[in-house]
This record gives sequence, structure tokens and C-alpha cells, in this order.
Amino acid sequence: MIKLLHISNYALIDRLEIGFDDGLTIITGETGAGKSIILGALSLILGERADTKAIRDTLTKTVVEATFDITGYHMEPFFKENDIDWDEKECIVRRELSPSGRSRAFINDSPVALSLLRELATRLLDIHSQHSNMLLSQPSFQLSILDSIAGNATLLESYHSAYQQYREAVKRLDETEREMEQLRRNEDYIRFQVNQLQEMQLKPNEDQELEAQQNKLSNITGLKEALWNVSNLLDGEEGSILQHLSTVAQRLTEAEGNLEDIKGMAERVGGAIIDLKDIARSVDATMESLNDDPAELNRVEERLSEIYSLMHKHNAGDVNELIAIERDYAMQLTEIEHNDDIIEQLKAEVQSHKSSAMNIAAQLSDKRQQAAKRFGKELLAMATPLGMKNIAFDVDFSKTDLMPHGTDAVEFMMAFNKNQKPMPVKDTASGGEISRVMLCIKTIIAHHMRLPSIIFDEVDTGVSGDVANKIGEMMAEIARNIQVIAITHLPQVAANGDHHLRVFKTDTDVETLTRVEALDDEEHVMEIARMLSGKDLNQAAIENAKSLIKHKQPK
Repeated sequence: MIKLLHISNYALIDRLEIGFDDGLTIITGETGAGKSIILGALSLILGERADTKAIRDTLTKTVVEATFDITGYHMEPFFKENDIDWDEKECIVRRELSPSGRSRAFINDSPVALSLLRELATRLLDIHSQHSNMLLSQPSFQLSILDSIAGNATLLESYHSAYQQYREAVKRLDETEREMEQLRRNEDYIRFQVNQLQEMQLKPNEDQELEAQQNKLSNITGLKEALWNVSNLLDGEEGSILQHLSTVAQRLTEAEGNLEDIKGMAERVGGAIIDLKDIARSVDATMESLNDDPAELNRVEERLSEIYSLMHKHNAGDVNELIAIERDYAMQLTEIEHNDDIIEQLKAEVQSHKSSAMNIAAQLSDKRQQAAKRFGKELLAMATPLGMKNIAFDVDFSKTDLMPHGTDAVEFMMAFNKNQKPMPVKDTASGGEISRVMLCIKTIIAHHMRLPSIIFDEVDTGVSGDVANKIGEMMAEIARNIQVIAITHLPQVAANGDHHLRVFKTDTDVETLTRVEALDDEEHVMEIARMLSGKDLNQAAIENAKSLIKHKQPK
């Protein structure tokens, strides 16, 4: 429900704050006092188009801000999905309009797109007037009425889940069929690539091993020369390291008997001699194994050339990536060979999910048709006393393919005159009739679903007497469940209010301003009396006003 409305620098309003309570709030005032201005400001909150002509002072911006109590509205997913600060109790919506025409919207001080503001605000506030009731002609709204009366909330959740699974299965099938078709078109190419890669019989890390082998074979002469030098230095015929070490060991052995400090050194040198002899033998053996083999070098280089060519062709970094590419192509061939089985399996999944969704849709349809009959009876019983004694109502059902709402297309058919064939609502009713029908509908569904706060803008125009009494009682009935704000000129309607706001104009030295005041019980009586008697307020009008208030429906 709306708790507080702040308006600044808008039309005849310099600065205005209006507090609202639950129940039925009545707004009255002379024609031209500014009631339509307040509605215009509220329309900005609802995301309607902004008009710079409404900016009062062109040197500053216009601001309209509304604070809503959203307890129990279950709107946390909306806030989290759109990355907006979430407060489970309160939401502040603001619209700013600069003199240049730039419009900005905010939810809980977070800048948002106008479309997002509109999406949120329409869940919180619903304005009805003789000129804004086209909602009734929308099939989606008509269907939501039947679902609320039928109590289809749980069944709809089940359907939405089944429908989503069906749509996802259809999407998987479509995507797979496109992929399979593309694979079939590329089958010859894929098969050629697989054959070429398989013929290579690639081994993991083969490129690294070949490169090492190539490096070795390409440098045989230099390697042999280096090894010969090592062998000669270690164990050559004259002046080799081993010869010198043997002399060292001999001298140390001779000295050890006289020097305790060098005891054991001869043995250590002997150990080094053994290790170096082993190294010398290994060097000689390796040197003997190194043979110039141009044919082997040529084979290695040709193999590397073929591998490098494939790596370049497939944009691979090494042989291991080529092996992975070969495996991927082979899997694609397997899919092509078994694509009929895959497609059939996916088709079976689609059919299974479709059957589940169709079964739930059939249950929804049955409950909607039963609800339509109940709704029609309630609507006629409620609308007849509102001056529509010849009203007729029916719901036209037709079948559709699976849709987000089920398989029903509905059309509310109405007639308001004798011998008139029921026709779609948009083609039959006047503005006043539509307003009263909407009042009846809201009264019926207010017991079944959580509705946004409702503002009725002079929907009682053109009625009087007992019809006006009934309209006031119906508004009070709706207000038992949700917040209702009614702008009215009828005292019979105003008498049903739980709260009363009066809109009036006041003059300063330089301008005329719109003001709003909350009336206490005594002022409430006097305002209704003025509405009854006009300018000539008298005791009879006051007593009549008290009588109207006394007979209002108890809350």
C-alpha cells in the first residue's frame, strides 16, 4: 500500500506531502481544485510519459516520490534479479523531471530504466477512471481473473514448470537438429580429417622426442669431437687427469705414515679415480654409439615436417592437441552415424514434456470454465444494482497451442441493452459502464488474490441515488482486503470512507497553489454536508450527512 506521497514543483503544487492509510480513503474537492494534478503526479510514478509543461518553476526540477509498504508482496526476487537494494517492509519510488526535459527514475535510490519503474509500480498501484479501463479488454487480464477465482495459483506453478521443461526440450531438439544437419553437410570433410590424422598414428609428446632426436643427429660430428676431448683429458696417453690423480694418490699414501692430518685422503682420491674411470668408459661407449646416419636424420625431419604441417593446419600447439582434435573429429563422426537415434530420443523427450504440460493445461481449462460460470453469476448479481439491469455476460473459450498460460484463449463477451448480442467488452460498453464493471470485478477478485492499491478516479460519474450507495459500499468492501483511494463528487460514496482528504486551492500574493488537508470526523461530516447542499450549507444537510455515515457498512 502507498503510505506517503511527496510532490514538489509540479503544476499548482509547490511542495506537498500526503499521508495515506489502509482501508478506504476518500478524496474530494471542488472542480479544478487539483485532484487531477495529484493523479498526474502519480502517473509519473507509474512510468507514464513526462510533460515539461507541468514543471512549475523552470529553474528547478520536479520531484514525485512515493513510499510503499510492501510487506507480504513477495517481491524479493524482482529486487534481486534487477540488482536493487531490498527492504522487506518498504520501497521508495521516485521520478525526477528536469526543466530540459530529462527524466530520471529511481527505486530505493537506485537509478533504473523507466520500463523497470513501470513494471514495479503497476504491481503496487492501480488507477481506474472512465478513460483508463482498457485493462479489462486485455485477454491476459481476463485470464488472470478466472485463474484467481478458480484458485489456480498452485496448478499454474506446476504448469509453468512443465511448460518450461517442454520449451527447453524443444530448444535442445532444434539445436541438435541444426548441429546434425551441419555435421552431415561437413561429413566428407570431417572423415577426411580423421583419416589423415589417424594415418599419422601420432603418439603423445612425439614432437618433443623427434625434435630432441633431430638435434642429436644434426650435431653428430661436434658431439663426437667434444666427447673425444673429454675422453682424452680424463684418460689419455700422456698427462691425463687419471694419470695425475694416480700420482697424487701415491704421494698421499707415502705421506700418511708421517702426517696424521692427511690420513684417509689417499683413499678418497682413489674413490675419485674409480668414478672418473667409470665416466671415461661411459663417454667412450657413447662416442662409439654415435654414427652419422643421414637417412635417419632425413626420416626424422620428414616426420617433423608432416607434424608441423598438421599443427599449422589445425592451429594446434603440439602433438597432444592434434591427438585431441583427432578424437573430437572421431566423436563427430560417431554422432553422425548415430544421429537418428539421438534425434529420436530428443523427440521422445519433447513429446513426454508436452504430454505433461497438456495434461496440466487441461486441468487448468476445466477449472477456468467452472470459474467462468461462477464469475458470470457473481458479476451479474453485483452489476445489476449499479444501473445495468440489462447486462449479459459470457466467456468465449477457444483452444491454442501450448502457451505460457496454458491452451486457453478467452474473450469476455458483454451486452448492456435488451436484445443485444454479447460482444467483446471493448466494442460494447461506455466509459461509465466499463468503470462500474471493473468495480464489480475488483470486488469479486479482491477476496481471491493480492491486488495492488487501487485508485478509483470518479468512476461514479453519471450515477446517483441508490446506485451511488451501492458503489460506495462496494468500494468499502474491496477496502476490507486492500487499500482503496476514491476520488469522488458523490456524498453517498464519500460517506463510506475510513479516511477523508480534501483538495483545495489557496491564493498567495503572487500565485495560486493546490493544498490537501486530512479531515477529522467532524470535518468529514461537514464536507459531505457541503457535497449534499452545495454552497448553502444547512442543518438538514448536516443531519443527512450524519445519516449517510451512520449507515455505512461496518468494517
